Amino acid sequence: MTPDSHQHHPVSLWEIFALFCTVGLTGFGGGMAIVALAERMVVKERQWVSPEEFLHGLAFGQILGPFSLNTCTFVGYRLRGVAGGLLAAAGFLLPSFLIVSLLAWLYLRFQHLHLLQKALAGTNPVVIGLICAVVLDMGKKQVRGGGAWLLALATFAAAALLKLNVALVLAASLVWALAAAFHKRGTS
Repeated sequence: MTPDSHQHHPVSLWEIFALFCTVGLTGFGGGMAIVALAERMVVKERQWVSPEEFLHGLAFGQILGPFSLNTCTFVGYRLRGVAGGLLAAAGFLLPSFLIVSLLAWLYLRFQHLHLLQKALAGTNPVVIGLICAVVLDMGKKQVRGGGAWLLALATFAAAALLKLNVALVLAASLVWALAAAFHKRGTS
């Protein structure tokens, strides 16, 4: 599929930059919490990409580097090619860079305050809750049938319990999915 082939009018480069600036500015909790926000905005609200395309971008994003940035870059590229990918990445990173720079300065200046230490520790359960909400939402929509649930649980066990490398887990999952598709094709 080429950029914008599913849309009636192309998404402007400014719209891509502004949206991912918003994601970068309002996303809290890192990783999957930011992915959940991006998914809500580009899939559900604006329908720029399909849920399946977004999930593919998330899967590609797992391969190298920070997956939330990679997923945003994938969506921008999907919509407007290289320029869209670059602006999505820049828009996503700019607010974070500015905010983290300010917070780092504040933290280094006031880190000795007990109240600050308690406040930072209190955000951890919120982040975990946001990640769980994303997992449940994506799972209900994308994992259908016994084989898919078995693959999802095996992937979870390999990554979380056995601590296997993410690239290895993704490669094994891809082999499983391809084998299942060929088996299904051969029996139909």
